[in-house]
Amino acid sequence: MKNRQRILRGICNCVIVMMLCTLVFFSLEDTVELASSEGANPYYCGDINDNKISLMINVYWGTEYIEPMLEVFELYNVKATFFVGGSWVRDNPSVLQKIFEAEHEIGNHGYLHKDHKTLSESRNREEIEITQSQIYELTGFNTRLFAPPSGSFGTSTLNVCKELNYSVIMWSKDTIDWRDKDSSLVYTRATKNAKGGDLVLMHPTEHTLKALPDILEYYKTNNLDAVTVSENLKISV
Repeated sequence: MKNRQRILRGICNCVIVMMLCTLVFFSLEDTVELASSEGANPYYCGDINDNKISLMINVYWGTEYIEPMLEVFELYNVKATFFVGGSWVRDNPSVLQKIFEAEHEIGNHGYLHKDHKTLSESRNREEIEITQSQIYELTGFNTRLFAPPSGSFGTSTLNVCKELNYSVIMWSKDTIDWRDKDSSLVYTRATKNAKGGDLVLMHPTEHTLKALPDILEYYKTNNLDAVTVSENLKISV
């Protein structure tokens, strides 16, 4: 009898926990929907029924590998999107101009690689606007794509991006090339189960440069058209 009571008590406790988890889940879901409806909606991929795929290069360092990457892109007649940090632009104006002159897309990556989720609206705005100002001064181009450093954003970020007419760009594939200095891993992460709409995150590193020709060859062989992020997402910039 006591065993049966313990079992029943355990079942009741499980049911209560499940009900509480369900309530928490829907509360969180409502919060996310609210944030999305008030601010800009982040993009994680494009149209999976299309054959477009995009390489996103986030730049705060690795300057020495950018021009060789541009040469590879030119060889394969591919356009990529470079999300540049404002402090990097300040120190490397001629390299930014070369990216722009090669007709690659320029995106905004904030000024100091801050955790935008923790920033107020005013600080989010400042990071984006100062970077945009520097890019415009060198290229005459107004950026309309924002990639939050480390993929970290909050409601303040979304609200500011909506106010400034920016699309928030995340990713569907991450090469994690900043951590794993292995060209074969970069290749695998950029190509495994690759499909239309994918946004592939990478950085200018030696091993990424080494893997890049094979990545682009794989896309070409598998009828994936490597294009800019805005073309992939059908965003007007």
